[in-house]
Amino acid sequence: MSTRRTFLVAGAATAAGVAASAPVSAAPPDRELDRILREIDPDRIEAIVRKLVSFGTRHTLSAQDDPARGIGAARDWIFAELQRHAAASAGRMTVEQQSFIQPVSPRVPAPTRITNVIATLRGRTTPQRVYVVTGHYDSRVSDVMDAVKDAPGADDDASGVAVIMELARVLATRQPESTLVFAAVAGEEQGLYGSDHMAQAYRDAGTDIQAMFSNDIVGTGSGHDGTRPEPRTVRLFVEGVPTAETTAEANVRRSVGGENDGPSRQLGRFVKANEPAGMSVRVVWRRDRYLRGSDHISFLLRGYPAARFTEPRENFDHEHQDVRVENGVQYGDLPEFCDWAYIARVARVNAAALWSLAQAPGTPKGVVIDTTRLTNDTTLRWQRGTEPDLAGYEVVWRETTAPDWQHTIPAGDVTTVTVDLSKDNVFFGVRAVDFTGRRSPVAAPRPS
Repeated sequence: MSTRRTFLVAGAATAAGVAASAPVSAAPPDRELDRILREIDPDRIEAIVRKLVSFGTRHTLSAQDDPARGIGAARDWIFAELQRHAAASAGRMTVEQQSFIQPVSPRVPAPTRITNVIATLRGRTTPQRVYVVTGHYDSRVSDVMDAVKDAPGADDDASGVAVIMELARVLATRQPESTLVFAAVAGEEQGLYGSDHMAQAYRDAGTDIQAMFSNDIVGTGSGHDGTRPEPRTVRLFVEGVPTAETTAEANVRRSVGGENDGPSRQLGRFVKANEPAGMSVRVVWRRDRYLRGSDHISFLLRGYPAARFTEPRENFDHEHQDVRVENGVQYGDLPEFCDWAYIARVARVNAAALWSLAQAPGTPKGVVIDTTRLTNDTTLRWQRGTEPDLAGYEVVWRETTAPDWQHTIPAGDVTTVTVDLSKDNVFFGVRAVDFTGRRSPVAAPRPS
């Protein structure tokens, strides 16, 4: 195996003149993924949401020992259901309750036990590589401290929990190459406490999480407010400048660019490229909506690539509201405002992303661009991955004003490439390819 290749690219001054490159290729057909998508069941999703609503309130400060009402009852039911799905996995899926005591904080008036319910499906060939998907099972009403009133939380966020539970059911019988984690987290409405604990536990363990998705408010493609519905669109919020960027990294970025090339942006591009038929992922270049946040932020804070799925147009009468009728308007986060077929389509978007990530090679590590000397060409280096089916790498590039990758140069199974194209004029990236043509997310280089 050669460790270096050199490409002489003709007419490198403009994108149109680069004869040695090709358009960015689409993902190859995947029959197993097609079967997975067909098995996702809107009726099961409806049953999950209605069961979670039946616990009355799932407020983080509600009862933990009542078998019928409160967050404890919801926790125990989710745990039992995920264990039932794990029983079909031939031992590959394990389920745990990850509990901790949250100290007093602005929205937690007394030390409170918070529990995440986590199902882990161990990968077959590269189990050390991990992909996480979450929904939060706690709920709230108008007063975030009110743990007594009914807080159905159908859209926010029983819909997201239904997504991860249905994915766990469908994927439990499969054998992904990498590890998948399906987590119902708590404490989100009080301050992202459940996901914060979970992300820190992974960071402390040195877990190689290469993508994390939060499904939060994914219940309907219609705002129920007379506006045009978007039943086949889901938003994906992806940050640009990494939340965990250091001062030194910020100084480099301000000099050479890269605001649109952080790991989460690359993840958003990957999801868009692998969206299933019948659904459109609207990638939004923001960390989250104005005045709001979700559990992906806990992972961003630890330096993990993460993004948030949410419905295209929210109706705020049905979020964070006491259940009531006022001036003829129904308020409250009730099941009748959810669209079960829509949630199933969002689950399919998640499934397509997770399965494609798990089956492809991992995102290249240690990618650098040689800046030790002034040249009109570009040298890229990276570390070779350990996947047994790794075929090699591709260099991708685009004009600095282009939102997505425009050109691909096959590099082969090497770890160094020199391209006769100026690093000062375009943005470069590197991705891995396996023998079936599956491609990893792109890794943007850092200056050496």
